[in-house]
Formats: sequence, C-alpha cells, structure tokens
Amino acid sequence: MNQSFYKPKCCTAAALCLLATLNLAVAADDDAYVVTPYRPTVSTPANLSTPGWLELETGLQSLGNPDSSRRDSLPYSVKLALTPDWGVRIGGELLVRAPGDFGARATGFGDTSLVIKRRFALDDTSALGLEFGANLPTGRNGLHSGSGGSDYTVNGIYSSDFASHWHTDINLALTHTGQTDAGSERQQWAWAASLSHDLGGGWGLAGELSGLHQAGAANARQWLLAASYNPLSALTLDAGVAHALGGNGPSWSVFVGATLPLAKLF
Repeated sequence: MNQSFYKPKCCTAAALCLLATLNLAVAADDDAYVVTPYRPTVSTPANLSTPGWLELETGLQSLGNPDSSRRDSLPYSVKLALTPDWGVRIGGELLVRAPGDFGARATGFGDTSLVIKRRFALDDTSALGLEFGANLPTGRNGLHSGSGGSDYTVNGIYSSDFASHWHTDINLALTHTGQTDAGSERQQWAWAASLSHDLGGGWGLAGELSGLHQAGAANARQWLLAASYNPLSALTLDAGVAHALGGNGPSWSVFVGATLPLAKLF
C-alpha cells in the first residue's frame, strides 16, 4: 500500500469532518444551545444534556502501561436527554490499537456501553443522579475496555455548584464484572471526585482523584488534570493528562477531545 497516496486523502477527510463539526456547533450556537460535557473526567455530572438533542463526545486517548506498551483509542459517547430528568447514552471506542499476541499491535472496534440515567434535583445548585449501565464485550480479545465479559454497573452521583464558579462531581459505582482473574471477586467498586473552576473567557480547569477496589486484586488510584475551552456555547474542547498512584492498571494517559451537538430530534 502506498502510504504517501493515502495520507492526503486521510487529511482531507479529517478536514471535512472538522468543518462539518464546526458547522453543526455554529448552527446550534445560533439557537443558544449549551453543551453539557461529561468528559474528560472519570466522574459524570448529575445533569443531563439539553432534552431532544443528540450530543456527541469524542476524542483521542493514549494509555501507557507499566511494561512500556501503549494503548491508543478513539472513545465516543452519544447522549440523548428525553426530559430534564431522564436520559440515555451509548458509548465505547470506535477504534482501538493495543498490544496483541507475539509483540504485534492489534487494531479494531472496542467495547460498547449502554446507560440509562435519572436526575434528582435538590435545589438550584445541586442534584443527585443514578445511572444503570452495561458494558458489552463487542471488541475482540485484547481490545476490551471492561473485563472481557458483560459488565453491569450502578453509579450514584452528587453534583454541586458552590462559591464563585466552582463545581464538584462525586461518583460511587458498583460493577458486577462478567469475567475476573482467579482469586478476585466479581464485584468492583469505583469512586471519583472532581473539582472544576470556570476561569472566564470560555476557559476552565478540572482536577480529579479516582480509584478502583476489587477484593483479590490490587487497588488502583489516579489523579487527573484537564483544561477546557468553549469557543462557542455549543462546543467544548478539552485536553489533559492522568497518572496512576498505584495498582496494576495504566501508568499514565493523555487525551484531547470535544463535546458538540449532532442533531435536534424533538
């Protein structure tokens, strides 16, 4: 295959996709649409996106493993709020490139997640949320983001705005894993606590601590730092880095991404 022939085509396709993305964001911005990003933090907010709109989150992510290997992926999440308090989303990885057998790199489609979400407003500045999700092993061996089996999760959320331009999201989730290593239980607890600050001018900063606990396996923890920018009310761009604080998971990760509307359904 002549790579020099295909690179211009790939660049052209990427440029066309970017232009289409910006057109969608500009069109929605004219209608005073405001995106509700869940990425790039591990925790998700209690609030849902604007009812009736399909909202897309996507980006690029690279994970570094303790053995110096790397896992690159193109994550996505499509959200639809049916009402201000009920919503659904589907997500996963459109493309994964990870270490395979015999030192080769495997490439393919990743796992797929389905989530139903309920929001409970407490007052004008805080809310609770409850998510019921399933992660399905649609990726081939070596490209799974979950256990490799069907994983089912219940996630409790608390979100609040406080002080001046500060926001926090706290999550506690319990997952029943479809597969597990010998000696480990199928129940896995996950927690995440993020703190973000609106800097003005469309800029924001976020920090987060998160972790995993599974009996019979090493605990995992990480910190995350990210920046975001809103060139339009209908478009949020983000970038950041995360680093492990122990455990046998990825040592580090870097990511960039965007949140934008796709279409108005009702």
